Parts: sequence; structure tokens; C-alpha cells
Amino acid sequence: MSRPFKIEIAESEEELKKRLQTANLGNQKEKLIMLWWIKSGQVKEQQEIGKRLAKDTSTVTRWLQKYRTDGLSGLLEIKKAPGAKRKIDDAAIAALEEELKTGKGFSSYGEIVEWLKHQHKLDIEYATVYAWVRYRLGAKLKVPRPQSHKQDEKLVSEFKKNSAPFSTV
Repeated sequence: MSRPFKIEIAESEEELKKRLQTANLGNQKEKLIMLWWIKSGQVKEQQEIGKRLAKDTSTVTRWLQKYRTDGLSGLLEIKKAPGAKRKIDDAAIAALEEELKTGKGFSSYGEIVEWLKHQHKLDIEYATVYAWVRYRLGAKLKVPRPQSHKQDEKLVSEFKKNSAPFSTV
């Protein structure tokens, strides 16, 4: 039989029960259940908690130590990795947005890659540029459809003027 442990749970049973009902993540629920069991006197040993939760006693010890030092908020804290550093800096993004807003714009994403290389000294892959421009900035490269050099502008304007607007019947 392991030695009994002493820990003072600051929260009330009702508060722990309420937090347990609103908890979304399984890991948080396990920690809240552990505290509720201790507060209500259902468990007296760390080994018993480990068996009930199917966790190693070292995990239970780590959780209780975290609760002792940081309280309930520290125990339930979810750590998130910071993620990778952006490949395009804020100044380049702002300049790219301005360039896309101008009338001339770019004719291809490859042209944007080259523009970033020359203007901002950034060597960025095509796929990254495409994702930034298309999805994050929400821009589309608009290039007019090619027109024949043989086309008579007078006839085109005449056609547009005389053609009836499209209507659904």
C-alpha cells in the first residue's frame, strides 16, 4: 500500500462538477475528475487515481504538482506550439497587396515570385506565393481574354449595342 498523499483542493465539489460538465477536451476532463475524486474523498492514494484513469502514477504525480504550483488554470492550460515563422514579411505582404490593387497587376504567379525576388530579396516557392495571393489575400490574377488583332472595333461595338440583353423566360 502506498503512502497517503495530502493536497488541498481550493475549488468546491459543485464548482468542479460544473467545470467537468462544460469541459470539451478529454485530457481536461480526466484532470477535473481526478480533482473531484480527491475533493469528495472517493480516493485516498495516487495509485488508485492512476488505476481509475488508466494513467501511470508518474502522470498523476505530475498533474498534482502542476495543480499545487499553478492552480486549476495552470493544470487545465492547453499549450500550443508556436508554429513556423512566416516566409513573407509584413512589408512584402503590404507591398504585394498594393501592387495587386493597381490596374496592371501580374499576369502569373511566377511573375509574382520574380517580383518578390527582385523587389524584396525573398526567395519564395511558387506554391507559397499562390496560397498567399489566392487564399490569404483573396486576390485573383485577372488577365483579359486574348483578342484577335483582325477584329474590327466598330463591328464589336455595333454588336454590343444591337444585341438584346439576356433574359430568362
